[in-house]
Amino acid sequence: MRASFSRLFFLAAFLATSAAQAGTLSGLRGTPTPFSFDTVVDEARKLAASPYKEQPVRAGDTLEKIDYDAHWKIRFKPEETVDIAPGVPVQFFHSGRFFKLPVKLNEVADGQSREILYNPAYFDMPEDSPARDLPADIGFAGFRVMRPDLKTDWISFLGAAYFRTDGQSHQYGQSARALAIDTGMSKPEEFPRFTAFWFEAPKSDQETITIYALMDSPSVAGAYKMTMLNREGEGQVMDIDSRLFFRAPVERLGIGPLTSMYWYSETNRSTGLDWRPEVHDTDGLAIVSAEGEQIWRPLNNPRALRTSTFMANNVKGFGLAQRDRAFENYEDDGVFYDKRPSVWIEPTQPFGDGAVQLVEIPTDDEIFDNIVAYFIPKDLPVAGSEKHFAYRMYWKDAHPLPPAGARVVATRGGQGGVPGQSRPQDQIKMVIEFEGPSLKGLGQNDGVTPVIELSKGEAINPYVLPVVGTDRWRLVFDTKVFDHEPIEARAYLKKDDDVLTETWLGQLSHEIVAKPH
Repeated sequence: MRASFSRLFFLAAFLATSAAQAGTLSGLRGTPTPFSFDTVVDEARKLAASPYKEQPVRAGDTLEKIDYDAHWKIRFKPEETVDIAPGVPVQFFHSGRFFKLPVKLNEVADGQSREILYNPAYFDMPEDSPARDLPADIGFAGFRVMRPDLKTDWISFLGAAYFRTDGQSHQYGQSARALAIDTGMSKPEEFPRFTAFWFEAPKSDQETITIYALMDSPSVAGAYKMTMLNREGEGQVMDIDSRLFFRAPVERLGIGPLTSMYWYSETNRSTGLDWRPEVHDTDGLAIVSAEGEQIWRPLNNPRALRTSTFMANNVKGFGLAQRDRAFENYEDDGVFYDKRPSVWIEPTQPFGDGAVQLVEIPTDDEIFDNIVAYFIPKDLPVAGSEKHFAYRMYWKDAHPLPPAGARVVATRGGQGGVPGQSRPQDQIKMVIEFEGPSLKGLGQNDGVTPVIELSKGEAINPYVLPVVGTDRWRLVFDTKVFDHEPIEARAYLKKDDDVLTETWLGQLSHEIVAKPH
């Protein structure tokens, strides 16, 4: 009798624990329907065949009351976490002023999809929260995938078609989005939006979760399959398969768009108002051409919106990077800019002819994303056309680039001329530092020479030398600058006919030594 009681007690305790882990809302699911990626592709194709229908905002006045502070007070209940697979917990975001349109969330298992039905009981909220006045079926704003201990998330989807991960060092920074349309143009930018997601458990130890998404906007509908691998201490790798169906022609189509913040760094320190030495999520754009040339373009904070285009037919990869990872160069122990992830886009099927484009927008604070980078195909879509793009994304401390010999580690600018002499007002000085194995062991008399190309003017008094006490080499030159447009500059180091470094690209203007915006 005692043994039977013990077994019953154990069974009851087990069931109670399981119920607590599953949550009281685990049964709130829709009717099962057959599902595969083709399901999403067919739905996107069907959407694009009809005129775009803008989703109306429900309870807009109430949602408007859920500002940042009110939204922060609405917390997802940990006990209602949905486990897509063992060790793959998902939690949801509540709607609010900045996220008014709902997304549908679905679980996939055994080839069947079931919608996760919204219920306000998923969330804890204050008694006076305006969220309590929302309709009971208002819907979720987005979601995040948690680590198994539920203390932190490693990827989140919230707003339009944006998503981001915390990278190798567990610190959120730059964001990605599904698609960019008419970015940086004189007409308003179009922001495609994810409207539905499906979660699928991993099929091997090379996956953590697969997320399918349906996207829609006035010009295009799309289907996305995102297979993700999160490994602690190594960052995240995502394989993206996108199928796009166009309702209308698009003048500027951005594939693999990345969004970041750059206020100031060692390059333009004079423009910074803040006490911290540098403030940025990323400090440069990297590109590897089809021929294997590795390019580094430091970011700018221009006085007016500026778009730069880099021809990149069949580009091997591109991405925004946070190369400077020394804490003392930021001195910020609150948001840890030194830990922000770098993101690399690597086509898994050729992108074809096109270019990498960089949009830089003026900013005077760190709260605004002002940097966008993406690939623009030469063959632009027309109404009724279909496009397929596939690529891999790496979210890590450093880009997974092939060996380059030596890379740019700093770009500094200042007033031109010679110390102790009258400084010419139309001249700036550029100092570019390289570091890497191809330069180790070389001395000042070993034939290392600079190659400098300028779109206008010439390099004045150029020289290169090793930096005492380091493994770095420093390239220094002056040049005259002009008011109406920046000078496009290109530089690298060589020894005889051997290229020793990646290629540095820069835009040279008075802004480098300008006062704050």
